Amino acid sequence: MDTFRREFLKRAGMGIAAAAAGVPLAATQPSKVPSGPETGSFDVRSFGATGDGTSIETAAVNRAIEAAATAGGGTVRFPAGTYACYSIHLKSNVLLYIEAGATILAAETAMEGMTSGGYDAAEANTGDNKYQDYGHSHWHNSLIWGEDLYNVGIMGPGLIYGKGLSRGAGHDTPHAEAPGVGNKAIALKNCRNVVLKDFSILKGGHFGVLATGVDNFRLDGLTIDTNRDGMDLDCCRNGHVSNCTVNSPWDDAICPKSSFALGYARATENLTIANCYVAGCYEVGTLLDGTLKKYGSEVRVPRTGRVKFGTESNGGFKNITVSNCVFEGCNGIALESVDGALLEDVSFNNITMRDISGSPIFLRLGARLRGPRGMAVGALRRVILSNIVSYNAAGRLPAILSGIPGHAIEDVKISDVYLQHRGGGTKEMAVLQPPEDENKYPDPHMFGPELPAHGFFIRHAKNLEFTNVEIAYEAPDERPAVIVNDVQGADFFRVKTPRGATGRIFSLNNLTDFRVLATREVKDAQLDRVEVKML
Repeated sequence: MDTFRREFLKRAGMGIAAAAAGVPLAATQPSKVPSGPETGSFDVRSFGATGDGTSIETAAVNRAIEAAATAGGGTVRFPAGTYACYSIHLKSNVLLYIEAGATILAAETAMEGMTSGGYDAAEANTGDNKYQDYGHSHWHNSLIWGEDLYNVGIMGPGLIYGKGLSRGAGHDTPHAEAPGVGNKAIALKNCRNVVLKDFSILKGGHFGVLATGVDNFRLDGLTIDTNRDGMDLDCCRNGHVSNCTVNSPWDDAICPKSSFALGYARATENLTIANCYVAGCYEVGTLLDGTLKKYGSEVRVPRTGRVKFGTESNGGFKNITVSNCVFEGCNGIALESVDGALLEDVSFNNITMRDISGSPIFLRLGARLRGPRGMAVGALRRVILSNIVSYNAAGRLPAILSGIPGHAIEDVKISDVYLQHRGGGTKEMAVLQPPEDENKYPDPHMFGPELPAHGFFIRHAKNLEFTNVEIAYEAPDERPAVIVNDVQGADFFRVKTPRGATGRIFSLNNLTDFRVLATREVKDAQLDRVEVKML
């Protein structure tokens, strides 16, 4: 434990990202920052906690945290035991350490007739939920929360169990927005220098981790087995998510967002997501206990479980990499700019996906524009997708790159990609005309349960390059492999499709500057202008 505490306090004193960048800290840090072994350790049992699993320990835990903060900082320890709590209040310069065998339990809420007690009430928010849902707009109605903090963390091999948390309005708790009800395991707002490391979350409510306006942060080695979102990184900067495992069948696993929850548009930027495993196929709890039971076909589960940028996208996404990640039994990669955001300078590299339930790749520039009046359509540009394998995708939905009329997705490079799906597309599917649905909530199914291409459906785009791409299927598919519609500048090099395919390789409509080279069953061609053509 001391090793973890020293690591955290060292980072707290220096500032994670600022130290890495060589930025002077004197102007941004308070004059007194704890460091070294002299900083105290505060055992919650010394402040009245019992760890018996039934007593409500909230007051004792918060007393321990307050004592550590008053002392200038320190480590608040949870020894083995189960600590049933309502809202725990984080403080600056304080680390929570959940030891092996320790569980912080979200206490049950007796909602009917409740007059006092329970979780903190949702605070007033200038933005409220006008431009995003209720859960994104409030933080205090959580099991563990902190606002305007610095040098704060949660570590240790223990467990946070959100048993008494709501999954959010419209889900399993009818009074999800009522006073006394909590709907997040961990919520952080306007914090800096944050470390969350090595613990597990079971059933985290609406969010396992909701971080909004958090800068200089590290989420490392978390295991989240949950009934809605795993982690949402909203309007955050300079962060690292690594070595995390998230099973979230009912919602997204790792989800950068840029909502209007702070009352203004703020980008999520300078972010790395690496060496993570995301899934949407396991019964909640069976990832943590190691039984890994998959949902059967008799249970209707969204199997979401993916890495998604959006849907909330007011501030944008900039300078982000996702690498060395594994997807299983969930939806695929999703990059969405539909609320006026700039989504730019993003790369996905070394990604393997198996049993994808929808589209393996989904890039959407849209015009939902949920935000202040007068917002303009944003942009989706400079995206690189490389070294990607997708095996046994459902097959009805191909990879999708879709802007809207007058607003093209730009500057996308896709290379060294293998997409294999179950096939079975029909001639009737091949002539479908998907709607534009410019203002609709973005999702691969927005254009219908199936699309007229089985490899890539591309519409309203500019400056595309595909290199070393193979499209394969289990059963024959009568749809074209690639549909390209309203595109300016598209190069296809070494695209491989099944031999003897009954459908054509390319269906081209309204193109300028199209090239195809070294592609099986298609002659090399350079076309300056195409109205309608099949290759």
